[in-house]
This record gives sequence, structure tokens and C-alpha cells, in this order.
Amino acid sequence: MPSFPQPGSVTVCEINRNLITAESLSDDQAKETYGKIIGAVFSPISYQAEYPAPISPDRGVEPPVSGLRKLLKAVSYGPLKSLGHTDVKLLPNVDLRCLSWHQKKDILAFVSAPNQITIRDYGDSGEGKDLCILSNELQRDVKLLEWRPNAGKTLSVACKGGVCIWAASYPGNTACVRPGVNSGSLSRGSGVRWSLVDFLRSQQDEQISALSWSPDGRYVATASYEGSSFTIWDVAKGEGTPIRRGLGSISLLKWSPTGDYFFAAKFDGTFYLWETNTWTSEPWSSTSGFVTGAAWDPDGRMIVIAFSESLTLGSIHFATKPPSLDAHLLPVELPELKSLTNSGGIEKIAWDASGERLAVSYKDGNELYKGLIAIYDIKRATLITPSLIGFIRGPGDDSKPLTFSFHDKYKQGPLLSVCWSTGICITYPLVIRSHLLA
Repeated sequence: MPSFPQPGSVTVCEINRNLITAESLSDDQAKETYGKIIGAVFSPISYQAEYPAPISPDRGVEPPVSGLRKLLKAVSYGPLKSLGHTDVKLLPNVDLRCLSWHQKKDILAFVSAPNQITIRDYGDSGEGKDLCILSNELQRDVKLLEWRPNAGKTLSVACKGGVCIWAASYPGNTACVRPGVNSGSLSRGSGVRWSLVDFLRSQQDEQISALSWSPDGRYVATASYEGSSFTIWDVAKGEGTPIRRGLGSISLLKWSPTGDYFFAAKFDGTFYLWETNTWTSEPWSSTSGFVTGAAWDPDGRMIVIAFSESLTLGSIHFATKPPSLDAHLLPVELPELKSLTNSGGIEKIAWDASGERLAVSYKDGNELYKGLIAIYDIKRATLITPSLIGFIRGPGDDSKPLTFSFHDKYKQGPLLSVCWSTGICITYPLVIRSHLLA
């Protein structure tokens, strides 16, 4: 039976498909449950939950019936629909990455206010005892953030007018600031100072609402729901190349882990699969609403997609090797979301880099299951086979997940960090291989 956290309890961690709960969170309890296995404890972080919770869609819309026939009808490979007026109020329904773990270090960054980033370093150097707060006059109306791969401690922040690039500086090792950038910042913490080293300015002061790094860290792709294209930036040169082809109102960008493929989704229900050798693409269209979330598998050969008006995920599989765009669609059924939660649809998804755990949040739900996160064990072969492990409950009354993301450094299993609407960011170790001692 799936693990269910009783009302009034809080989830602590997973130990081999069993989600452990307690009456309250404490570091002593964390040491007892998972600390002795992974050799670390991740204390909760309090913040002011100033950015708004996701807006629910019209409750009068019925989610489509699950099943291959319905999903294939809902998402079809072929000509694009004519474009209508995009309702930018839908942006809060997209899975904006407002929380990000550094790929190689125990450093967590998340959006803690409309113009502010909070960084917590859990490393053993001692510098993470204090929180670092990043703000700058250029950093307005932050929508999402992501660490730059293979670039030390470098963080990108998408905001109004462009992308802020922050880098850590140490005594005797000062980060290089691009000429003309005001590097002044509000940054507190011991042993490290964060500097704004670059600002990738968008056209016409557009709000950057989608961002994704290439896996080698050389390029970053950005887009705005206000624009007609997305841009590929060569970050070292500070130069951006617009990719046009009649695009506009982009809601989501995702580079594949291998760098061979690129995914772009729009608010009108269309989305594109690109190959990055020649930057050619194939369009797809959806009548199950627009894409609210997408996650690549570790090998970059399939991508799982959530739609705004469906309880069924779609998985697109590439039939041959890159740069081929020959692909086919298969459904990924999550029947418990309907039978147990009576949910109105999937809200956000996250897939860990090993491909073993999938986290899913959902809209509404009955009183017992409202505001929880479903955790699935994933088996990958020809098909993706999910198995529900249980649910994570956040702290406080009526707690809801605002954003969540995985950290994949630990060999015993991934960490899932969640920013809750009650103003606490909590990290949950999902220990899959507890027999491996740190």
C-alpha cells in the first residue's frame, strides 16, 4: 500500500519505498532517520512566501479520460493549429524552476521574494551556516533560476529585462565582471561573496519566463511569453542568437542531458522537438491544454510531459539516434491521482537524474489528499512504468507545494527539495540504496 501521511504529521524522508513521518521536524530526528545513512542533515529554511501560489484553472473544465486512444487524440504529430490570443495569466500554472540544486555541490538556491534569491550552502566548509541573499537593481520580478553546469558556483536568474548571472568570489579569487555591469549586491554569508558578473539583456525589456542551460554550460536558452522567438546565448561572449520560425508566447524550454535535443512549448498547446546539430525541428500540437511541465530521462532519449487539462502524462520516445527527430508518443498512466485524490489534473513534475523517482503535484484534490506530493518509483524499459510509493505532506495547515526540484549527488538516492506555501523550504532524502553507507 502507498504511504499516506496523516493530517497533522510531516514527512521526513523515504527509506526503501517507505515514507517516514513525524509530528514535527528536527535535526535530531533527521540524524536518526537518514543522517546516519547519507552522512548529512538538511535543516529546513524559513522564508517569507511572498510570491503567489499557482492559480488553478477553471474548475468547470473536465479532465480528459485516461487511455492511449484519448492521449493520442489529444497530442498529435502534425500541422499546427492557428494561433489565438495568449492569456499570460496562465504563466503561474507552468512549472517554473524557482528552486535549483548545484549539480556537484550541496548548494541550494530558490526564489524567496519577487526580486530576491536565497542561497544555502550545506557543505562541510562551514560557510553555509548563514543564508546568502542576492538582490540587485537589475534583478526585477524573478521568474526562475538555474545553476550553470561546469562553471563552479555560477547561478543564472531569469527576470524582467534579461538574465542575471551571479558568481561566487573568495579572498584572492575574485569573479570576473563584464564591463558595464553594476556588480553591487546585497549578499551576506561568511567566506564567500556573490557578485553579479553579467546581465544578458532581453529585447525590448521583455520578461524572461523560460530558461535552460546546455549540459556543457556553454550556452543558455531564454525566452519570453511576450516575444516571438527564443534566444541561444554564447555566455562567454555575451552574444545571443534569436531562433525565430514564427514562434511566440513560449512557456517552457528544456535542453536534453546529452545536448542533442531541445524542447520548447507554447501557451497555445503546441510544442517543438529540436535537434541541435542543424537546429531543425518538428512541431506537435495538443488539445489537452498547454504543456505545464517536462522532464528528460537521464539518457536524453525520451521526455515526459504534463498537460494542463490531463491526468495522464505523455512520454515521447526517439526511435533512432540523433540527429533524427523520428519519435512516437506513449501514455504514462497515474490512475491513483484520480482514484485516491480526486484531483483536477497534474500541476508540476520533477524526475531525478537516475530516472528512479518521479515527483508529481496536482490541482485541488479532496480534503484528505489536498496539497500533497505524490512520489513514484519509475522503471524504464520500452515503456515507462510508474509505481506509487506514497505522498509527502508539508508543514503547517493547508500547506501546498510552490516549487520543487531534485539533487542527484548522493549515491544512496536523490534529495527532493520543496518550497511550501507556509514559508518553509524542506529537503527530503529519498534513500533507495540504504545498504550503501556514506
